[in-house]
Amino acid sequence: MITGSNGTLTLVPVARYRGLFPEKFGLPRQSGLVPELRGQIVFAEGFRMPEALRGLEDFSHIWLIWGFSGNTTWSPTVRPPRLGGNRRLGVFATRSPFRPNPLGISVVRLEKILWHTPLGPQLVVSGADLMDNTPIYDIKPYVAYADIRTGARCGFASVPDRKLTVRCPENLLAKLPAEEQQALLGVLAQDPRPHYQSAPDRIYGMDFGAYTVKFRVEGNEVFVLAVEKRQDTLTRTEE
Repeated sequence: MITGSNGTLTLVPVARYRGLFPEKFGLPRQSGLVPELRGQIVFAEGFRMPEALRGLEDFSHIWLIWGFSGNTTWSPTVRPPRLGGNRRLGVFATRSPFRPNPLGISVVRLEKILWHTPLGPQLVVSGADLMDNTPIYDIKPYVAYADIRTGARCGFASVPDRKLTVRCPENLLAKLPAEEQQALLGVLAQDPRPHYQSAPDRIYGMDFGAYTVKFRVEGNEVFVLAVEKRQDTLTRTEE
């Protein structure tokens, strides 16, 4: 709803994203980098009408306009992780989450629409770069003829990040549900560490679904050391 003559815009979430990352550590840095990563879009009360989705099933991809719910500050210049955190660029020349209006946009694949659930229709999507419970403010279909720009220049983001080789013992990988195993391997291959951290003896812990995954990185390889049930999920189960 637009309020006031100055164009102030009040946004209300139409949905929430439900995914495997309760925190931002480990999230893919862009949408589409880990296509195996699945999640669901659950609509808020007042937006659970099937007619609002009529025709969406004919599209393979959608745009999500969402909010950086974990950020409350912004700066006119930021240090992009891709540049090692050593060089400042203007916030509007980056996709930093620390923005004047904390809005993000992502293209995700629409896998299917669940038309009949206790909470109304839901969207199953893949390739998202969103935290669990991220507010979604709008959804629009991806239209290839208009949205693709062949030959576009991409500045400092022209070259994709390198992929790492993931070494994960089968007995550890088997602890995860089958549908989450390839997603985990894809996330780790993207090197979820901050770019300024490279100590080979450092052990990292990443919450992923109902588990905490511990790993270290040496050279171009990721070594998974443990896959353990998250303590907060254990507590909820016991209650």
